[in-house]
Amino acid sequence: MTFDWLKRYMPRGIYARAALILLVPIITLQVVVSVVFIQRHFEDVTLQMTRSLVLDLDYVREEVNAAPTIEAARVFIEKIEKPLDIALDLPARRMASTDARIFYDLSGRVVIRTLRERLEGIRAVDLAQNTRRVQLWVETGHGMMFISVPRARVSASNPHQFLVLMVFVGAVMTLVAFLFLRNQLRPIRRLAQAAEAFGKGRVMPYKPTGATEVRSAGNAFLDMRSRIERQIEQRTMMLSGVSHDLRTPLTRLKLGLSMIDGGSDVEDLTRDVEEMERLLDEFLAFARGDALDDLAEVDPEGLVRDLVENTRRGGGDVSIGTVEGQGRAMLRPMAVTRALDNLVGNALRYGSRAIVSLYVTPRSLRITVEDDGPGIPEGQREEALKPFSRLDAARNQNRGGGVGLGLAIANDIARRHGGTLRLEASAELGGLRAAIILPR
Repeated sequence: MTFDWLKRYMPRGIYARAALILLVPIITLQVVVSVVFIQRHFEDVTLQMTRSLVLDLDYVREEVNAAPTIEAARVFIEKIEKPLDIALDLPARRMASTDARIFYDLSGRVVIRTLRERLEGIRAVDLAQNTRRVQLWVETGHGMMFISVPRARVSASNPHQFLVLMVFVGAVMTLVAFLFLRNQLRPIRRLAQAAEAFGKGRVMPYKPTGATEVRSAGNAFLDMRSRIERQIEQRTMMLSGVSHDLRTPLTRLKLGLSMIDGGSDVEDLTRDVEEMERLLDEFLAFARGDALDDLAEVDPEGLVRDLVENTRRGGGDVSIGTVEGQGRAMLRPMAVTRALDNLVGNALRYGSRAIVSLYVTPRSLRITVEDDGPGIPEGQREEALKPFSRLDAARNQNRGGGVGLGLAIANDIARRHGGTLRLEASAELGGLRAAIILPR
């Protein structure tokens, strides 16, 4: 038997689930105890007390019937009222038309049923007019007799106190348990927040606290974060050295080629050296990743407009499309600018014009770059995001090919922000639409 359907109604957060685990047993226990208590107290105890009262009432009815005159019956009533704690009136000055009780008077149902089953001549029982007394009307040989007895004789007084006390104690203990549980769950939430922030490229101060298992998970997270940061730092330092070592021989090659008399072979070699320099620059840009700048609160719309304006000054046919929403976001502005510059550069390299759009939501921002080029087939879009992947066969080679790092750099920057880069077909221009989605 599967309970997958139940998962749709279960809370998602750890606080809500913990509260559910805490409340369900307490509420279930209280309901079961209440049902058992009501069954034993409201029915069994009330039944026994009502039966005891029936014995007294039956005795009174028999003696009244046995009296030769109504005056003799009244004399007997005056003698018996005080010892039995019963108020009698013969003949009755008024009479209820039917049985009556308040809807929440559970013990009253048992009282009425028992009186009617065991006492002859009952015409009506009223428990609603005066909740502290049981009023009933009984036929006798001298007319209708009115009987009024204290309610305490047929059911225990204040039976709800047990239920109120149980609910109150249960609520207090639930509150205490919830406060304790919240203190236990807070370290887990802090660990989750630190891990989420690190996934978005942010370093949040974190110190392991809480239970032993949570501390172990926190220490493991800190070790992992330190290893990743060291690897990034070592990679950046290594590539800085590689950049210096490679540029020196390339500079010597360019200098040597410049001193040789011109010719087709020299021009080809010069272009090869320039291609190597461009390839080296692109590779270093990809490898540096988020080492460009620190996180800062940025206006996404201003960043997009500056990018479009700079591209226009460079002669590119690019415009701003849809701008929806507003607000600031925590980004690495230089890294995001580089990613967008690569996307716009690709759009203008393989197409004639580009449109940049911005969509800001409370949780994320989406920046799209669309072009009117040939696009990328759906089956090759995942391959296009890999470093050094060149799909020029599917693009326009007349515009010149790249080194296959533009999309990879943009994708790497998006992922280091905790976001993603998606390649889709442009519905407006018919080419490629590259969308960078970043959390705010």
